[in-house]
Amino acid sequence: MDDTPYLMRGLKPATTESSTLISSSAFLNEPRLRDWIATHFLRRSGKDVPTTSDAYKLHMILKDVQDQDRIEELFTEERRRSPELDRWMSEGFVSTYGKEELLANPPGSLGYTFGRYLSDNGFEVDIVPRFVPKTQYEFYALRSGQTHDLEHIVCGGGFNILGELVPYYMRLSNVPRFLSPKLAGAVNAMQLFGSTRIMMRTGLHYPQSYPMALQAAQCGMRVGQESGPIFMARYEDVFHLPIPEAREALGIRGAVDLDTREASLAWHEYH
Repeated sequence: MDDTPYLMRGLKPATTESSTLISSSAFLNEPRLRDWIATHFLRRSGKDVPTTSDAYKLHMILKDVQDQDRIEELFTEERRRSPELDRWMSEGFVSTYGKEELLANPPGSLGYTFGRYLSDNGFEVDIVPRFVPKTQYEFYALRSGQTHDLEHIVCGGGFNILGELVPYYMRLSNVPRFLSPKLAGAVNAMQLFGSTRIMMRTGLHYPQSYPMALQAAQCGMRVGQESGPIFMARYEDVFHLPIPEAREALGIRGAVDLDTREASLAWHEYH
């Protein structure tokens, strides 16, 4: 009689001549990524290691892990299929505005709201310093960085840790609707790891806030599923409009302004 547990049946012992850890997964083969996942999926929050620093470290790791040449090939193939993507990338538009220009917009407008947030918190316009992209993927990444905080506003996610889930899940549900599965998987890797760390840590350490985390994820997914290709949105053209009108002009649908402030206070770095 076979007494192997049902869920363990079918396992086959793996063999290799390698003297070190090796896998068919490039992600699993990277020791820095294994450490990042173990640390930032399981740790508690604290002011000594801000959660924002997790994302920067992850970006640098993924840059080395992912096959950049293959991603370039996928972009080239997708541009042949999608005139809209080809036009967006051919234009290569990047932002050059500063906080003063944002605050010159009418109060209540998208541009003014963003400028007020930056000024009130002592933040800069750019999450990372501006650079001249040399590849298609670098342009995509640069533009994504420039529009991330704006995605918070137009998609309804507050500027706090659980509000971060709204733009994360918006991208995870929106990008695959407009790019091929392989390309969407490559460019969404950052969002996949980043969003999961917040969900994991909230569920493990701050369960009182987990229902709100689920609600934020649902809100982000709804926007991503109902809207046009948000990653190609040109927010600069609608900075002067009130936020509801800016959403309409950009083709953003299903957004609600979700208040995640109180639930985010469970994360210790916000005390």
